Amino acid sequence: MTQYSLLDLVPVVEGRTVADALANAADLARHAEAVGFNRYWVAEHHGMAGIASAATSVVIAHVAQATKTIRVGAGGIMLPNHAPLQIAEQFGTLDALFPGRIDLGLGRAPGSDQRVAHAMRRNLDTDPNAFPNDVVELQSYFADDGRTGIQATPGAGAAPQLWILGSSTYGAQLAAILGLPYAFASHFAPDALDQAMAIYRRDFRPSAQLEKPYAMAGFNVFAADTHAEAEYLASSQQQAFVALRTGNPGKMKPPVEGYRESLPRAHSAILDHVLSCSAVGTRDEIAAGIAAFVKRTGVDEVMLTSSIYDHDARKHSIAIAAEAMRVPEFA
Repeated sequence: MTQYSLLDLVPVVEGRTVADALANAADLARHAEAVGFNRYWVAEHHGMAGIASAATSVVIAHVAQATKTIRVGAGGIMLPNHAPLQIAEQFGTLDALFPGRIDLGLGRAPGSDQRVAHAMRRNLDTDPNAFPNDVVELQSYFADDGRTGIQATPGAGAAPQLWILGSSTYGAQLAAILGLPYAFASHFAPDALDQAMAIYRRDFRPSAQLEKPYAMAGFNVFAADTHAEAEYLASSQQQAFVALRTGNPGKMKPPVEGYRESLPRAHSAILDHVLSCSAVGTRDEIAAGIAAFVKRTGVDEVMLTSSIYDHDARKHSIAIAAEAMRVPEFA
């Protein structure tokens, strides 16, 4: 059976606060756990008023404390923003607090624009090709193999599940070489999905962590009891993508009736592209959309994301998605 998991950007919606967003994250994770999701991930973004997961490892601890069995982790940590030793210590601590439940997805994007990246790193003189070396250094801290000459405490002997993330073929190549599971960000960057999956499977080398390729890909779900309601709920995320791509990001806005129809052609084309890996509608429509996506990609796991303004409607959407993943197509 295809596994299903949840990516939560911990959205801050108009009229509410960061504290509200963090409380909703814990509640959403408990709900995801109850309806059978395999893992719950948050992602590192900086300088964005509508996303409350910048201190990613802190949010993971908050969510893991609120849940019992679901895996909790980062999808992902943007490693160029951090010294590998710091991440070893943070995720070594998380692994000690919540053993067997912590995932560490690693990406090489800044999670921000260049101005914010400079504020994060103080300078941008680091080698852009250092990401593979940083991943190997991080693995060394967890393995406590002495190659760095430093023992990470916490970190040495910790066993968070490492993933490589990507939105291009670069991450696929690295995940294959290192023998790590691979997650593709097709929920917002679908262009290289099929090529990346083919490269990952073709070049995969077994490792101590993984004997054979294990791939996951992102997919947007906007589910409701009627198709019309689902289309209405989806308009908040549509507004967010248009705002981001036109240089005006902010808090998530309430849904708008007929939003897609009101857009100029250029903006509608943005949504057609960025949200091409999506399903909108009732349980049966969601099931059909995910089934087609799984058939196309052959992924072992689908990372669903359901960014909806109203918290209760969002919980209902992921409950419908969980029902959709239990229909015969996925048995």
